[in-house]
Amino acid sequence: MKKRCKWCNLKNELYVKYHDEEWCKPNFNDKYLFEMLILESFQAGLSWECVLNKREDFRKAFDNFDIDKISKYNDEKIKDLLLNEKIIRNKLKIRASINNAKIFKKLQKEYGSFFNYLKTFTNDKIIYEIGKTKSNLSDTISDDLKKRGMKFVGSTIIYSYLQAVGIIYSHDKECFLNQNATT
Repeated sequence: MKKRCKWCNLKNELYVKYHDEEWCKPNFNDKYLFEMLILESFQAGLSWECVLNKREDFRKAFDNFDIDKISKYNDEKIKDLLLNEKIIRNKLKIRASINNAKIFKKLQKEYGSFFNYLKTFTNDKIIYEIGKTKSNLSDTISDDLKKRGMKFVGSTIIYSYLQAVGIIYSHDKECFLNQNATT
């Protein structure tokens, strides 16, 4: 049996698949970067497993994470989302997702892509580190996003986000996916 990161719930096939096939794997497509930013913001105060288990329902509820549609959500759409029992129904987080979509689009316009924006902090390098929940990098990006008006983008959320999209590589030393691990 393959060894995985300690946090991976082996009883949840969806979580194992996420760990094995997605987490810490570089994916710098702006559509994916936006989806993960929205999902990570909904994680605030909850477990990633909770959000991941609702991911498909979030995709349906949030128009497949279409940034143009989300940035135009109105009060009627917010009411629909608040009534959707299959997603996390937090009014502040729902409003933040709309707000953050607008700012994400501004960053895309300013930098050519959201990934280009992120690269201004990372010098286009992957960071290898284990056992952290935040860092100087996540502090800096979080502070900048907050200055630009984003919500639910604290340093811990941004650190998780950077791990999820593959900018920070954090597989445990014992994990079969660790760059130095042997299986």
